[in-house]
Amino acid sequence: MCLNVPRGKMPNLTIAISEELKKELSEFKVMNWSEVAREAFEKKIIQLKILESFSKDNELTQEDALSLGKKVNEALSKRFSNRFK
Repeated sequence: MCLNVPRGKMPNLTIAISEELKKELSEFKVMNWSEVAREAFEKKIIQLKILESFSKDNELTQEDALSLGKKVNEALSKRFSNRFK
């Protein structure tokens, strides 16, 4: 799912990254890091909107839902990392 953002003239957003990360990003010149960041921001916004809509009709607090999501992510990560060992 993607937000419907026109890809013409867009405002700029400046982020700070470590020197080490900058060095690593520079190793992959073929990557469009702006697009990678834009897609990550869009994905996170979608996740937050889903979480927000879920928490509106639920007694779970946003903190509870985030904690639950983190536990699910950790379990999935562990499950998939074991498959590739």
